[in-house]
Amino acid sequence: MAGELNEGSVPPYYREVYEAIRSKIDERVQVEVFQRLLSRTDLPSAVQGQIAEHVDYTDGFLSKLSLYKALALIALAQQGKQPSPKLLENCIQEFPKPQLGEFKDLQTLRMQPTQESPLKVSQTLGKLLARDTVQVELIPEKKGLFLKHVEYQITSQHFKISVYRRYSDFDVFHELLLQRFAYRMVPALPPKRMLKGVLTSMSERDFIEGRRRALGRFINLVARHPFFSEDELVKTFLTFNGSDVQVKMRDACKKMGDEFMTNTMATLAKEYLPADIQAQFSSSRELIRNIHNSFHKLRDRAEKMAERSKENATDLLMFGRELSTLGSDGSPIPSLASSQSTWGILRQSLKGLSVEFALLADKGAQQGRREEDDVVEKLNLFLDLLQSYRDLCERHEKGVLHEHQRALQKYGMMKRQMMSATVQPKEQVSVEQLESRIVQQENAIQTMELRNYFSLFCLHQETQLIFTYLPITSHILGAFVNSQVQGHQEMGAVWNDLQQKLGCLFGVDEMQSPPLTPK
Repeated sequence: MAGELNEGSVPPYYREVYEAIRSKIDERVQVEVFQRLLSRTDLPSAVQGQIAEHVDYTDGFLSKLSLYKALALIALAQQGKQPSPKLLENCIQEFPKPQLGEFKDLQTLRMQPTQESPLKVSQTLGKLLARDTVQVELIPEKKGLFLKHVEYQITSQHFKISVYRRYSDFDVFHELLLQRFAYRMVPALPPKRMLKGVLTSMSERDFIEGRRRALGRFINLVARHPFFSEDELVKTFLTFNGSDVQVKMRDACKKMGDEFMTNTMATLAKEYLPADIQAQFSSSRELIRNIHNSFHKLRDRAEKMAERSKENATDLLMFGRELSTLGSDGSPIPSLASSQSTWGILRQSLKGLSVEFALLADKGAQQGRREEDDVVEKLNLFLDLLQSYRDLCERHEKGVLHEHQRALQKYGMMKRQMMSATVQPKEQVSVEQLESRIVQQENAIQTMELRNYFSLFCLHQETQLIFTYLPITSHILGAFVNSQVQGHQEMGAVWNDLQQKLGCLFGVDEMQSPPLTPK
């Protein structure tokens, strides 16, 4: 057989496979069905990607001849050969039979319900938040006085387990997440140590608390990410109770490789990307950048309001203490004033007012904590996610695209060397070595192109996740309004009690006296 692939030249098995998996509506094969077939071959992901690259698709379907071509390439690849169209042209014997498992199971590939485009992320904010809630609590220091001894108790609602982690465990986990999911949003970690300089013990405690909060936001964003939450690396971090968790995580990551090697869509990403993907990416990136800037300003204002609430609480407490000090002054009143002045009685009454002002201060402090916990923390969570999107965009441009361009330049240089070698005859060995290197570089470029498409595929999904998280704005506003309503009601009740008490102590006339200064 001359190697020309047509209806009459293929083995009967090829036609049987086609009949088993073709669409019932027309004579084509859906890309999703072919992808499921390809995954049954147990070929490495890179080889599956090369086969998929050589197969023609139209509107998400393969023609009959495209399937035959794919089956021949699968069979040749299973024999250890490099799949390429040239291999088919040089095939002088009957095309080999691919190993696809039990034939009776092939029909189930077609009968599986056709799902919506894998590019679409079908999530809601409620579903994301319900995936897991992870508590990060500080464990009291048992030894040492420095930050390196700080330990955290991590409790996952989803896995129903608590484990203990140090910052170094988070650091290794973060590093491995970036290796495993380079094309996804991986939130940043807070800094390990404070900036150098003279710092009080109070500022050190504030730093430790701020870092605990930031680690909590990090692990919750990771645990709720639809492509991270059930990954073995994340499971290990949240559930492994042994002392060598870092070794366990590294081993798990080494076995799996990065997402490109394990995601079934990696080699077919190109087929699902819209034609205007670059334009969509640019416009989405600009919109998200503007959202990011606005949320930064909202967070800064919310922080100032929370700080003012706490400062107001301190001022109220000190105001009450000064009144108490004033009322506790036992200095005798001069005889000249004692006959007309009520100061003696008034002074005695001031002592008891510090209780109400202490209560006001407590309510004010609670208000500040609510604003910090319910409003500022939610804003920081979304800001961490937005920043991870910005970091992802930069990784895409500086990483995958840059490596692809360098590989193309290297390939061009090799081709020029090859042309020079054919014009100016050299040793046959060096020419063959150059040919071999060019083939290797072509394969490397092909893999990089697949990675580039997969990176764009993931970027498109991560962009959808950002917009899925945007309704958190209503959660933030609701928390803000509720905190204000609760705070004003609680403080208003204390002010009303204080007003009645003053009326009893000093009389209604004194409480409603005319202004002391003209308006």
